[in-house]
Amino acid sequence: MIAAYCLSLVFTLIYAYSAYHSSMAAKILLPLLDILQSIPVLSFLPGVVLALIAVFPEQRIGIELAAILLIFTGMVWNMTFSFYQSLMSIPEELIEAAKTYRLNFWQQFWTLELPSGVIGLIWNSVMSVAGGWFFLIAIESFTLGAKDFRLPGLGSFLGIAASEGNFPAILWGLVVLIGVIIIIDFLIWQPLIAWSEKFKFETVDAQNEPESFILDFIRRSPTLRLISDRFLKPFSQSFDQNLTKSLTTNPKTLNSRHSSDIGKWVERIFVDGFAFIVLWGTWEAVLLLQTLGWESWQKIITGAIFTTLRVIFALTLSLLWTVPVGVAIGRNPHLAKILQPIVQIAASVPATALFPVLLLYLAKLGGGLQIGSVALMMLGTMWYILFNVIAGAQSIPSDLFEAAKVYRLSLIQRWQTVILLGIFPYLVTGIITAVGGAWNASIVSEYVHFQGKILTTTGLGSTISEATAQGNYALLLAATAVMSLLVVLTNRFVWRRLYKLAQEKYRLL
Repeated sequence: MIAAYCLSLVFTLIYAYSAYHSSMAAKILLPLLDILQSIPVLSFLPGVVLALIAVFPEQRIGIELAAILLIFTGMVWNMTFSFYQSLMSIPEELIEAAKTYRLNFWQQFWTLELPSGVIGLIWNSVMSVAGGWFFLIAIESFTLGAKDFRLPGLGSFLGIAASEGNFPAILWGLVVLIGVIIIIDFLIWQPLIAWSEKFKFETVDAQNEPESFILDFIRRSPTLRLISDRFLKPFSQSFDQNLTKSLTTNPKTLNSRHSSDIGKWVERIFVDGFAFIVLWGTWEAVLLLQTLGWESWQKIITGAIFTTLRVIFALTLSLLWTVPVGVAIGRNPHLAKILQPIVQIAASVPATALFPVLLLYLAKLGGGLQIGSVALMMLGTMWYILFNVIAGAQSIPSDLFEAAKVYRLSLIQRWQTVILLGIFPYLVTGIITAVGGAWNASIVSEYVHFQGKILTTTGLGSTISEATAQGNYALLLAATAVMSLLVVLTNRFVWRRLYKLAQEKYRLL
C-alpha cells in the first residue's frame, strides 16, 4: 500500500504538471488519462501478472510487484484529476504575480502550484488509500485460468474468509483493518488536513480550523524544532538556492531558443512513440477479437446495458447524500474531527468482505445479487464524491461566507451563490472518478464467490470476472474495451463539458 501510494504521488505530480504546462502534452495526456482510469483495475490483472511472471519466473517477487502496480492503478487517477483541476483553478492574479516576480519553474511550482493543490491532493490521497483497501482482497488473491495466486496479507485473509463464509474470521480481519485505518488517520491524515489549512486562498482569518494533536506536538516539540532548524531548513534552502542559481546562470535551461528546440524535439518523439504504441496495440487487439463469435458480442452488449443502468442508479443515490454531508464536514471542523475518521473507515473497509453478510440479508428480502450489486457499486462510488466535496467545501474562502452574512443571504441563497459554485469543480472531479469507480466495482459486485459457490448477475462486470477466471483473453479484451469506451464517451460528452465550465466560470479570479 505504501509503495503504491508513493508511486501514485510521484505520477500525479509529474503527469498533471506536464498536462498543465504543455498544450501539446495535454492533448495526449488528458484523453489518455480518461482511457486509463476507465480500464477496470482487474482488467489490468492478467497482463500485468503474466508479464511480471515472465520477468521473474517461479519467484514471488513478480506477483508482489503485480499487486503494487494493480493497487497503483486503483489509487492514482483521482489524485491526478484533482491536482490537475487545482492547477487549472489557480487565480489569474497569482499567476500574474509569479510572472511579475520572475519566478523560475521550480519557484513557481513550490510556492504557487503545489500549494494550490494541497487540500484536494490530501483529501484524494485519503480516498485513494481507501480505494486501495477496497480492492485489496481481489488483488492479493485471484484466479487466472487454471492457476490460483495468493499473497500473504490482510486482503487474501479476508478473501478466503469471505469465500468460505467464515464470519468470525471476517470479523477479526475487519477489526485489524479498522485498527490500522484509525492509526493511519490519527498519525498521518489528521495532521496533514490541519496543516493544509494554511494553503487556503482567503483574505480573512478562518474560524474553527481543523486541529490535530500530532501536528501541535510536532510544532511545539523542541527536539523536532532543533532537527528542523539544524538540518531540514538548511538543506531545503541550500537545495532551492543551488537550483535557482543553476537556472539563472544557465540560460539554456530557461526560455531560450535552444530549450524550445529541445522541447519540440522531445514532444515529437513523445507523439511518434505514442502513435506507434497505439497502432501496434490496435493491430494486436483486432487479431485477438477476430476469434470472438456473435454470441459473445451479444453477451457483452446485454451486460453493458444492465451495468450502465446500475451505474446510473448508484451514482444518483450517492449524490443525494454525499453533497450535503460533504459540505457539512468540510465547513465544520468540529464535525469533521468526529466524522472524518468514521467516513475514512467506512470508505476503507473492503466491501467484498462485508458482502456475505449483505447477501444473506438480501436473500431474506428477495433482492439477491440484483440489489446487492448496486449496493456494492455505491460503496465503490460514493466516497470519491464525498471526499472531493469535503475538499471543495474546505477550500471555499471564508470571506465569501462573511459576505453572505453581511448581505443576509438565506440558507438556500448561500447554497445557490456560494456553496454549490464553490464546490462545483471538485464535485465534477469527484463524479468523473466516481463513475470509473462504479464500473470498477461492477467487476466484484456482479461475480461473487460465496460459501463455495459462484453467484452472478447479468452485467459487463460479471463478463470480465468470468473471462479472467477462465483465462478467456479475447472475451476479457472485448468486455474491457466496451467498458472503457462507455466511460470515455461519458467523460468526453458529459463530465468534461461540466469540467470545462468549472474551469472557465466557477473559479476564483
